Amino acid sequence: MKKKLILCLFALQALTMSAQNFGGFQMPEIKMEYSEKIADVNYVGDGESYHTLDIYLPKNKAKRYPVVIHIYGSAWFSNSSKGMADLGTICQALLDAGYAVVTPNHRSSMDAKFPAQINDIKAVVRFVRGNAKKYHFDKNFIAISGFSSGGHLATLIGASGNVKELEGDLGEFTKCSSKVNAVCDWSGPIDMFKMNCDEPRKWGNTPEEALVGHNYADEYAQLFRNISPITYLDKDDAPMIIFHGQEDNVVPCCQGKELFEELTKAGVKTDITIVPGGGHGFNMYSKENLKKMVGFFDSLRK
Repeated sequence: MKKKLILCLFALQALTMSAQNFGGFQMPEIKMEYSEKIADVNYVGDGESYHTLDIYLPKNKAKRYPVVIHIYGSAWFSNSSKGMADLGTICQALLDAGYAVVTPNHRSSMDAKFPAQINDIKAVVRFVRGNAKKYHFDKNFIAISGFSSGGHLATLIGASGNVKELEGDLGEFTKCSSKVNAVCDWSGPIDMFKMNCDEPRKWGNTPEEALVGHNYADEYAQLFRNISPITYLDKDDAPMIIFHGQEDNVVPCCQGKELFEELTKAGVKTDITIVPGGGHGFNMYSKENLKKMVGFFDSLRK
């Protein structure tokens, strides 16, 4: 009885932590339809589990598959959540539409500080491009998607195609480009100074501070600018579609709105859906929204 009580307390604690941080609470989804799953591929070649990814190929086989890399949310605290990466919603919708889906792990903020996380995801993009022939990927269309902190990394990938300082040198395909053709941001934080919208930013034990390795002080302000995708936006960025819940109390929807406004100013193709009643990962993945995501990607391929 005591053991069961302890297990329940641990489960409740995990749920509470997920709700407090912008990773959202996601139950693993095992009911997926695909023709093939290639699991635990190491995209760096170092044997580390946090550098592994899974590949899903659609049921409808083709000679080449356009690719979407989808990144889980965890407030950057997890290094092993690729098995909980919105598999039954976002990933299944992409598979049904004929896209190959790649779900990577990445180093957590406990493993290494920024830019380790974006270095990892850039290595994933290069891995996909470098292995196009092996896995039947169409390297003419590689997109990226992510939820919450995964949305942050996806947006940062789309905004930093020409930023050498974030590239890293992981993996064997360092000569390949890490640029993507499109981005889908689900509830991602993009401006760390406006996480309270129009109110003064409240610092202290935040996931962002864990990511950079410092509690906020003015002398470290540039570190927080460096992790904000908004810092890197320009006219050469990948087209981006944004989904954000109007009632999101973890990453407020002003973040998605700011991203849309700045992309529009820069002349980047973009679209936004603010979901009435949508929370942080809740009431977000309607058939309509998933169809919009797929339609956005499809329009760019055409």
